[in-house]
Amino acid sequence: MKIEFAATGATPRSGAGVAVLALDKAVLTPAAQAADAALAGLLTRAVAGGRFTGAKGQTLDLITGAADGPARIALIGTGLEGEITAAAAETAAAVAWKALAATGVETVVVQLGPVSAAVAAQAAYGAALASYRFDRYRTTEKPEARPSASRVVVELDQPAGAEAAFAPLKAVADATLFARDLVSEPANILYPAEFAARVKALETLGLTVEILGEAEMTKLGMGSLLGVGQGSRRESQLVVIQWRAASDPNAQPVAFVGKGVTFDTGGISLKPADGMEDMKWDMGGAAAVSGLMHALAGRKAKVNAVGILGLVENMPDGNAQRPGDIVTSMSGQTIEVINTDAEGRLVLADALWYCQDRFKPKFMIDLATLTGAIIIALGNDYAGLFSNDDELADRLLAASQASGDLLWRLPIPAAYEKQIDSMAADMKNVGGRPAGSITAALFLQRFVNKLPWAHLDIASTAWKKPSAIPTIPDGATGFGVRLLNQLVADHYEG
Repeated sequence: MKIEFAATGATPRSGAGVAVLALDKAVLTPAAQAADAALAGLLTRAVAGGRFTGAKGQTLDLITGAADGPARIALIGTGLEGEITAAAAETAAAVAWKALAATGVETVVVQLGPVSAAVAAQAAYGAALASYRFDRYRTTEKPEARPSASRVVVELDQPAGAEAAFAPLKAVADATLFARDLVSEPANILYPAEFAARVKALETLGLTVEILGEAEMTKLGMGSLLGVGQGSRRESQLVVIQWRAASDPNAQPVAFVGKGVTFDTGGISLKPADGMEDMKWDMGGAAAVSGLMHALAGRKAKVNAVGILGLVENMPDGNAQRPGDIVTSMSGQTIEVINTDAEGRLVLADALWYCQDRFKPKFMIDLATLTGAIIIALGNDYAGLFSNDDELADRLLAASQASGDLLWRLPIPAAYEKQIDSMAADMKNVGGRPAGSITAALFLQRFVNKLPWAHLDIASTAWKKPSAIPTIPDGATGFGVRLLNQLVADHYEG
């Protein structure tokens, strides 16, 4: 989709859909008042004759009948009582896209009026995120079922500077859509080697990407990660992504580690058939880390950053890992595999150890669709945050509120460690049903070697079906890209 900025009224209205914003209690903004006057009071009459109140996300979509004006006009509620904020503009533009994009218009005009370049840029950002659609495998879809619009024009009274303000946001939007594509792909297309190849292609942005195969990981002693993929004919991969653009390219980096189970059958501890098709998105953590590195390179962030992806496929063939097997991790610690469907933590155990051992980063943050228990605990709007470092946790929570990728911090009490003690090995990979997300985090903590660390359990947020968030269509969310980009921008660049 093409996004442009223009002066108010500069875009030809013929064949376009125009969206204007309204405040709470159905008060028209200056831009809406101007549009209303041009349409001889159509908006005022429609508001008076209906139930539009200007609540956040509410729409009033009208066919104008104007011979030389916009084909359609949509009034978008903001829920505000005064000035249009950047966050409100982002949501309103996303709602406008959803309201108008499939109505037959080719251009969606978001008319903002007297706002700053930064607010206009945020509106464009919202439209870009809302426009995502994964349709590459639809071959018989009728044209009328597809969005008709392919262009968004954000109009404001003073458009100078809006394009420049949008540039870093566009880099993050592009990266988020890249992450969504990865999560949306079916597992027969996106297996570990293909995932690694798509990340390797990001070297065109200036990233450095290394790919370690099973032979290299065997030499490193990654028995925990390799055990997960031994039942698959697809070779496991460890991908190392580096971006070094701080003033000192050799300075200590920040590090992000992603779980990338490209399909999770549960292995020998086989999952129920119902809903198993969704397990193609069990690599959402690795997708988020890939998207973050894409974003940092795309906006030329002044930071040294490392991304580590543990990519495996968990399948139940005759060579698959069995419940009761004991594996030796890269750290030397042994793990009794009680449940082969608790595989993500086995992947992360070696990826985390490799990361801290090789790069000695300032901190590590891992992202993983790790436990169903986090969905029971937090629902579908918050991801779980676990951390051994209060400063890192507080910064993540602040970035969560600023970015809209919401986190809720949960404890990791030492008293629960006994749930993962094993009679046969140093630990076991599950601790029973009580506090399942917490014991999973405690398991991971044994592989961070006391480095500042945070674990984000994103099983609750990596995929939405259905989605009630205007900037996130049904399906893959790209959760984590915006969050971690915000964290880096706020605290670690320079």
